[in-house]
Amino acid sequence: MNENGKRRSAESLLAKLHEDERPKLRVYIGAAPGVGKTYQMLADAHLLKKQGVDIAIAVIDTHGREETKEMIGKLECLPMRRVEYQGVTLEEMDLEGVIERHPEIAIVDELAHTNVPGSKNCKRYQDVLELLDAGISVITAVNIQHLESLNDVVSRTTGVRVRETIPDHFLRRADEVVNVDVSVDTVRTRLRQGKIYDVVKIEQALNNFFRKGNLSALRELALRQVATDQAVKAHDYREREGLAQAVIPEKVMVAMASRGSAKKLLRVGSRIAGRLASDWYAVYVETPSEELGRIKPEDFAALQESIRFAEELGARVVQLKARRVADALIEFARRQGITHVVFGQTSRSRWDILLHGSIINRFLDEVRDATVQVVPLGIQEECTVTNRLRG
Repeated sequence: MNENGKRRSAESLLAKLHEDERPKLRVYIGAAPGVGKTYQMLADAHLLKKQGVDIAIAVIDTHGREETKEMIGKLECLPMRRVEYQGVTLEEMDLEGVIERHPEIAIVDELAHTNVPGSKNCKRYQDVLELLDAGISVITAVNIQHLESLNDVVSRTTGVRVRETIPDHFLRRADEVVNVDVSVDTVRTRLRQGKIYDVVKIEQALNNFFRKGNLSALRELALRQVATDQAVKAHDYREREGLAQAVIPEKVMVAMASRGSAKKLLRVGSRIAGRLASDWYAVYVETPSEELGRIKPEDFAALQESIRFAEELGARVVQLKARRVADALIEFARRQGITHVVFGQTSRSRWDILLHGSIINRFLDEVRDATVQVVPLGIQEECTVTNRLRG
């Protein structure tokens, strides 16, 4: 980003700060480590400080990069909290200290960070939400691979399963999502120059996560995410102002089973909802054999974990009761005007399907104006079946 771009970026946030009293959240997002998210945050922070904004660094991680260290300059750095854990002294953001200092804007780096066990919140993004609730605006940064709905996609693309994630609804809270974008060759050059990782890690990184194909795919995901964010905010603005929508928003439903993990389905649903809908549903049907007291303990535990995960991703969880699962799902989809449905498909023999029927087949037969996406469970690929309008 050139100097004019940086100035506009800072002025944009300043204008939003003055719009109303609600604290603002800006998220810098990038395709990979080393694209310059932290550097850009600090550059904008200096411009805001010059304009008289009370801004302070709550936590920053320079990763040993000299250019980033120099960018801190005269910005105020708030004291960190020192925590003893398993014989090691670690540093964490001092949430209470930041709230007490109460700057107008706090800079919080490494958004997907997991806090030391025993901290008030498990994740740093939860600390950020507390700062916002306390009336402090926040500038923060995260890489695209840490977005929960993209976890499976990133794993398939890069071969790396990212363990630290943030729920998609956090980005929906953001007033601005800024993509810090540089070319794939630029990132790989920075890596070779030792500006991202230690020298001993460079060759391994170049041949694994930082392969050109991986970086290109991650860069595309980041660009799409920012485009999605802009589309959603445009939709919300038009709705708030009573203006006609440019397109009719989709309504998304994920059909969860009452047993087994639904995380893969929910990630797919969250990804679709992020592109197409402002809200979405995670629906499960309780049959008589699955009522409280009858359901197997392991199935009940799995269901509760799926519900927790769905809520974390921002879904509206709906419990239906019926003797036949298909009847309940079909009726709900018709009543709510659902336009996109996600089902999970396990391997079943043709005889089993003939004997017991298929919920998916019944849904395709009776709900004729919805797109049905079938996600094979336990298989890496996903397939989409489009249920076209008939007759």
